[in-house]
Amino acid sequence: MAAFGHTFPFYADSKTIFPMDTTSAIIIIIFLTVLVTFIIILPGIRGKMRLFWLLRVVTSLFIGAVILAVNFSSEWSVGQVSTNTSYKAFSSAWISADIGLQVGLRGVNITITGTPVQQLNETINYNEEFTWRLGKNYAEEYAKALEKGLPDPVLYLAEKFTPRSPCGLHHQYRVAGYYASATLWVAFLCWLLANVMFSMPVLVYGGHMLLATGIFQLLALLFYSVGTSLTPPCPLRLGTAVLHTHRGPAFWITLIIGVICVLLGLAMVVAHRMQPHRVKAFFNQNVEEDHMLEWSPEEEGLPSPRYRSMAESPEPQDIALSEAASSKPGCKEKHPGEPDCAL
Repeated sequence: MAAFGHTFPFYADSKTIFPMDTTSAIIIIIFLTVLVTFIIILPGIRGKMRLFWLLRVVTSLFIGAVILAVNFSSEWSVGQVSTNTSYKAFSSAWISADIGLQVGLRGVNITITGTPVQQLNETINYNEEFTWRLGKNYAEEYAKALEKGLPDPVLYLAEKFTPRSPCGLHHQYRVAGYYASATLWVAFLCWLLANVMFSMPVLVYGGHMLLATGIFQLLALLFYSVGTSLTPPCPLRLGTAVLHTHRGPAFWITLIIGVICVLLGLAMVVAHRMQPHRVKAFFNQNVEEDHMLEWSPEEEGLPSPRYRSMAESPEPQDIALSEAASSKPGCKEKHPGEPDCAL
């Protein structure tokens, strides 16, 4: 190794690391583009409705973006430790590094950053992903990592999540991730239905869908928590330190947004029951539109009965029988044999 200046010529160089998850970046860009589009048409809305409309759009887009982002996030369970550990196989060289572990619904992400980054004439900055989502084989990805000769800490943590590992972390997190991800997709569909119903004169059902959105998010957290607690934690020893994992930002953000959706859904249902006119005004739906939607018999060509009050009705007048008889002078002439002709 001395001939190469303490480098490792048989291993591939570290990959360039994107500053954030590419999937989350794409989701954020899409929703920001939609938000900018709505802001452009904002001046066309008059009066106070402009502020209400902007508040609804921002809140709705934020909830939808969070549901999608946490579904693809790798920070449901995270852990980080600073330690001195061996670098690569067939070498006695040790490095000082910060090692991180992020567990998501579809796999694990392992990072290692040297302190300092330049050690052993190399740039120690790795970010490796191992997935178990549909269509992917975790064992094959781990075998490729062995062939590439990744650093020992990365291979050690990745080996703990292999299907044949005695820790059982693969089955535990994979099953929990499948159920949590499926439930989040249902929550996203409920969010879409809520937006459709809020644009129609069925606001109370939109509140029900928003309530269902929050409930399914909380159910996803329940499935993930129960699934990851079936087996005791596996010790992760890296050199002179032990790596411990805890709930990550994606878990807590999902909890916050789920509670907010539940509260907004309940508030929507209660407000629609107590003050429906104000709710319709907030959603820019006039009460006159509801009367237009009601069926009117005149539209079908049928006369509509109209009743007058007692004040508008004319006073009754007594008409004598003699006057009634005299009003029909030709009755007896035409029908002399009928006694009730005068009536």
